[in-house]
Amino acid sequence: MSGLTIFSDKAPQQPLWQSRDAQEIQRQLAQIGVRFERWQADRELGDNPQPEAVIAAYQHEIDRLVAEKGYQSWDVISMRPDHEQRQALREKFLSEHTHGEDEVRFFVEGAGLFCLHLDGKIFQILCEKNDLISVPANTRHWFDMGSAPHFTAIRVFDNPEGWVAHFTGDTIADAYPRLD
Repeated sequence: MSGLTIFSDKAPQQPLWQSRDAQEIQRQLAQIGVRFERWQADRELGDNPQPEAVIAAYQHEIDRLVAEKGYQSWDVISMRPDHEQRQALREKFLSEHTHGEDEVRFFVEGAGLFCLHLDGKIFQILCEKNDLISVPANTRHWFDMGSAPHFTAIRVFDNPEGWVAHFTGDTIADAYPRLD
């Protein structure tokens, strides 16, 4: 189940607010300019879906986003516990960074933890199957896929080059709870 926990950026041990209610999560995130939605596939995808099937099942939602926001490209990423580079990728994503474009992810299966650093607070969003999150450009954040990652996600880009991170050098992510 999706979840949102809000902390002060000075007190990682004491949550200020928590919820697992999708509507409450959406309301809280909308206040800071973060889009959070729940999508449904138009067909069953089964375990370990192939990228072509994933795109086809959600093309109607992707088209809606493209028409609304002008995104230029999209792809599918899958991560499994046996991925050779899982530890190196986890460490990279756990470093606080920004992007010059929105970071849009839709979780087809599995889970990941997005952590946003805004306005003196840390917003930890547990995204699971059917969750779409759009982190606005230039928002300081990090992502935890866990030590045994298992997810498939659609990535949507403004930029045809795809994922380009600008690392802040701040080690704040080390102080906050991780996915596992």
